[in-house]
Amino acid sequence: AGEVQRVDKLICVRPLKTRFNGEVGDVVVGRVTEVQQKRWKVETNSRLDSVLLLSSVNLPGGELRRRSAEDELTMREYLQEGDLISAEVQSVFSDGALSLHTRSLKYGKLGQGVLVQLSPSLIKRQKTHFHNLPCGASIILGNNGFVWLYPTPGQQEEEAGGFYTSLEPVSLSDREVISRLRNCLLALAAHKMLLYDTSVLYCYESSLQHQVKDVLKPEVMEEIVMLTQQKLLEHES
Repeated sequence: AGEVQRVDKLICVRPLKTRFNGEVGDVVVGRVTEVQQKRWKVETNSRLDSVLLLSSVNLPGGELRRRSAEDELTMREYLQEGDLISAEVQSVFSDGALSLHTRSLKYGKLGQGVLVQLSPSLIKRQKTHFHNLPCGASIILGNNGFVWLYPTPGQQEEEAGGFYTSLEPVSLSDREVISRLRNCLLALAAHKMLLYDTSVLYCYESSLQHQVKDVLKPEVMEEIVMLTQQKLLEHES
């Protein structure tokens, strides 16, 4: 069982539960597991740990220069074990391990938010995987099945070269929106629906008549997912 992909006479079936097989250009969310010489090891839900080279990150403030021995000694000031990052797949090594980069200002260290781990096969491929939703939260839909929900950032954070992480307390209303979105993602995933900005937003809107904690009840999940499917059909037609 899985998603059928057809190219001329060739039919492929992508399994619904699978490890992430990355391709160049894929957006991923990952967790730093180890700091090594001139590189970080990152868990990205693939068979092997991914690699983020020191030369593949923006220096704080977006400074452009060669990486020095001093930069190597201060690597833990940039990223340390346990930190979550968003990145892009730069290349794939011969053994299948992924080489990542965070050179664009939209990538880098992630601050306050919620990580939801789902199957990579449920993430719909799109031109952009970063979305500011009208409900007041933002979402990064990693091609590797890791989804990051967080309060929509201010201008200061977006200009900080990928290393500014706000430690301001998150308001109760923002936390409720993020919690509801998390439960909506789990509901859509439980019913094997593709995840992208429109499906997530329609599911969020369909769930507003229920309390956040009730969204994960099986009968409520089914009702919300049916409403979401109807809205998507209307949207497509």
